[in-house]
Amino acid sequence: MGWSITIGRFWGTAVRIHVTFLIFLAWIGFSAFERGGIAAARESVLFIVAIFTCVLLHEFGHILTARQFGISSPEVTLLPIGGVADISKMPDKPYQELLIALAGPAVNVVIAAALLLGVDVLHPQALAHLDDPKGGLIERLAVANLFLAIFNMVPAFPMDGGRVLRAALAIWLGQTQATKIAAAIGQAFAFLLGFLGLFGHPMLLFIAFFVFFAASGEAQMTFVAQTARDIRVGDAMETRITAIDRGATVGDAVNILLATPQDSFPLIDHGGALAGMISRADIVEALKSASTETPIAAFAHKDFSTIDPGETMDKAIEKLNESPAVGVVGQDGVLLGLLTRQSLAEVMLIKAARPDWRFSPR
Repeated sequence: MGWSITIGRFWGTAVRIHVTFLIFLAWIGFSAFERGGIAAARESVLFIVAIFTCVLLHEFGHILTARQFGISSPEVTLLPIGGVADISKMPDKPYQELLIALAGPAVNVVIAAALLLGVDVLHPQALAHLDDPKGGLIERLAVANLFLAIFNMVPAFPMDGGRVLRAALAIWLGQTQATKIAAAIGQAFAFLLGFLGLFGHPMLLFIAFFVFFAASGEAQMTFVAQTARDIRVGDAMETRITAIDRGATVGDAVNILLATPQDSFPLIDHGGALAGMISRADIVEALKSASTETPIAAFAHKDFSTIDPGETMDKAIEKLNESPAVGVVGQDGVLLGLLTRQSLAEVMLIKAARPDWRFSPR
């Protein structure tokens, strides 16, 4: 996510803070300072940092559970409205999504229970005074964790409760139909938040916009994932591509670059086997640092991704998340085509326009 700062890496996942969170933190501190001075500002900022530490642990509850099912998460980003974990793919089974979704709120419940051991009595009034720096930090933090657990279990996307609802519905209705229902509930919930936000709660308006678009995005992502399982790589790959011979020079590569709008070029040997990948930016960089007679192979990437044409597109999407282009090769290693994000998007547009469309065999 852009405008984010990496503060560390834990259990293989990068933790990032969005700049808007830092602005939010500064606003909290300034507002508390106006009410009660430096001490109040310090207590308020400390409380918010403690809450978002719990939010981060909540996200790692999801991340570590997802990892048990082979789903990685390269990064998690803290925003003013909470944490967003970048999950590499959707769970394959409804019960997996159910467990992943429940893991986050379960972490908050455990944190609240642990904190309650440090206070004698949890007063119900604490919920109404979460923003009061004069209240007990441990008690307020325990209440905040209980609130996070309950709020996240609202059965609407993108909250965890929406994912629990989808997982339950998917058992009987299938993933696509279950997502449509859960997304519709999420958007209805967003309208409710937006309506309440009109009566003096501007933060609710901000949350409403986030919930509405997140629910829409979840429905779109599910459509892509489900559709990708029904399309072979051989149906989506680009076959009319320009390749660069492995023995070509930088000057040859520049001429090819000028003759085609391709963003990525496969490097092939004399037998047609894929030997590397090189982008337009790589060719321009080669022109800056070397003569036109220098072999272009020296600037090609040797750690390129490949895939079999018989694989389904959901496997290819995982590779496209890490590389702008994937080489489609046969069993003999010969290049058959190129798979790019643009070709994936075009295939998805066709399937969205005509779900019954059948691709012609190549």
